[in-house]
Amino acid sequence: MVAPTSRLLVLGSLPGEASLAAERYYAHSRNQFWRLMEGVLGEPLTTLCYEERLAVLGRRGVGLWDTVGSARRRGSLDGAMREIAANPLPDLLAALPELRAVAFNGGTAARIGRRQLPGAEVALIDLPSSSPALTLPFAAKAERWAVLRDYL
Repeated sequence: MVAPTSRLLVLGSLPGEASLAAERYYAHSRNQFWRLMEGVLGEPLTTLCYEERLAVLGRRGVGLWDTVGSARRRGSLDGAMREIAANPLPDLLAALPELRAVAFNGGTAARIGRRQLPGAEVALIDLPSSSPALTLPFAAKAERWAVLRDYL
């Protein structure tokens, strides 16, 4: 979900099993993405239906996509990915004239994404993963994610 008017692009690695099954970004009930973005935007997301959440992100200039286009993986952990084919990030960024920043949701997304974007003319921001697999306390994650407000 990326509009040509996106100013901030949040990139995950590859959706987990729950998200793939639901055909929705960050569908796992324990994933903290929607709570984190609620804090960044300063408006409710978690109480909204999925389509309304996407509408709020779009209205605020936030796009969502993945650094990985395809991979073989058993389970949902990034460390289990094999035969990784990256999404064409340079092509996407070239089509986003208002883009100010790319935020990587987790270490795997950052590693794969940064490899494709050397010399990018927008800010590249590494964030702690919103996944429940990263046991960093929510408040610490939220503090790091708050930097995204500068790019809205």
